[in-house]
Amino acid sequence: MNEIKVDLDGEGLRIAIVQARFNETVGQALRASCLQELARLGVDPNDTFLATVPGALEIPLTLSQLAETGRFDALIGLGAVIRGETYHFEVVSNESAAGIARVALEFHIPIANGILTTEDDAQAMARANEKGRDCAQAAVEMANLLFAIDDQLSGDDD
Repeated sequence: MNEIKVDLDGEGLRIAIVQARFNETVGQALRASCLQELARLGVDPNDTFLATVPGALEIPLTLSQLAETGRFDALIGLGAVIRGETYHFEVVSNESAAGIARVALEFHIPIANGILTTEDDAQAMARANEKGRDCAQAAVEMANLLFAIDDQLSGDDD
């Protein structure tokens, strides 16, 4: 069996982050932990780009524009959708996640979905550091995985 190994070496990777400003305290915590982990994994801060948008629904469009440039190896979407008293929570949660998935598949680029969907502010803050770190790891791993698949299978006529 040929197995492609997990690779968390971020050296040489270019990664863009799109962060929602709505629920800003949570977004800032997500961003801080994500950037810290990207640096720990070897991603050069000069190869990391950040765009902020009003809210979670604007993240997919911005990710799409970034993906279209072809300049990034992976993308990360960060934000928080916190349940309120109306159905709007479900719409924003579902549509932002679906939009991110569509961009990843359309442009064939890894996108780590770091949009927290929680019941309240306390849950969001309790998860922000871990989720930001997880997104950095997922972005690096998936970028390297796609490169490894291309490297190992290019020219394979089977």
